[in-house]
Amino acid sequence: MVKSGHFQASLKFAATIFEFLRDSTPSRRRSRYGDMDFDWDRRVDTTGATVSHRDRLFGMFHSPYQPTEPSLFHEMMEALAGDFHLDFSQFVFIDIGSGKGRALLLAADYPFKRIIGVELLPALHRMAEENIAKYQSESQKCFAIESVCADAREFSFPAEPMLLYLFNPLPETALRQMLANLESSLLEHPRPACVLYHNPLLEQVLADSSFLKKIGGTHQYAIYLS
Repeated sequence: MVKSGHFQASLKFAATIFEFLRDSTPSRRRSRYGDMDFDWDRRVDTTGATVSHRDRLFGMFHSPYQPTEPSLFHEMMEALAGDFHLDFSQFVFIDIGSGKGRALLLAADYPFKRIIGVELLPALHRMAEENIAKYQSESQKCFAIESVCADAREFSFPAEPMLLYLFNPLPETALRQMLANLESSLLEHPRPACVLYHNPLLEQVLADSSFLKKIGGTHQYAIYLS
């Protein structure tokens, strides 16, 4: 059994390295510039095309960096406000695995109490801080935006109603640890919490939790409430 486990781990490691090398080819790198329209319009750098080789390799073993598509983000926000009557002004928006901060900037179009990004990699966190400082938009409604460089498994959630945004930020074990941390925080300070899970590849982890209930979604996202 031990030898089998080592063999499976070796295969996974080799597959990850192969995918990283394939993703580093010139054609693949050019394709990543397809998400640049948001950056050009707002003079920021949230694209995945400029992430360093070191941070992309780290992401391959944890969660690859991929910025949120603006049109889908707004679709998800409209569903929360329209179908589920979420009053954004009562909630803190928290992006787990916020990268360079694109979702934070998109969330600024809505009247959240404040907006927080939680990012593990210092280089991406620094880029998020630069983007927040440079960002200007006529549609901006929330100006209290910050990026925190921290491990999401140990992040101290604010004692306020929260909307947590997940775009596959963590592998399964870490996601379970983060949810356990969230549950403990909600038990200590009871308040509403909504989880918006974009591209929910590990949705079963949320479904397994005893304190979250699914209230809606599509094949592209899932919505859970505490």
